[in-house]
Amino acid sequence: MSLFELHPQLAADTLRLGHLELCELLLMNDTSYPWLILVPKVNDVREIHALPPGDQQKLMEEITFVSRRLERLTNADKMNVAALGNMVPQLHVHVIARFETDPAWPGPVWGKAPAAPYGDEQKMAMLASLNAVLEF
Repeated sequence: MSLFELHPQLAADTLRLGHLELCELLLMNDTSYPWLILVPKVNDVREIHALPPGDQQKLMEEITFVSRRLERLTNADKMNVAALGNMVPQLHVHVIARFETDPAWPGPVWGKAPAAPYGDEQKMAMLASLNAVLEF
């Protein structure tokens, strides 16, 4: 069995936050939206339905856990959950807190504006807030 490897594009666009039982948890490096990404630590899987049934169930549990905690932290108007994978072939699930005041509302966040990366202080504050609410 080979070791899990994060797709290079995901590694370039995100900050590592922690590990769940099944997934690597990442923070999208974009201050425009509170945006987490769950990546099942299973190589060569592109679709949720390609995971073994037990892993499918665990993924849904982890998506629910992360969504509830991010919603609690941000008081979002809407939680968006999506597994697209058109640009990055590694299975990953986006969990994005959305607000009626955000730059892309009510449309999708993709392609609206270039990412606004976290500065050092912003990054430390966001990671600390997420770690507290996720209980890492």
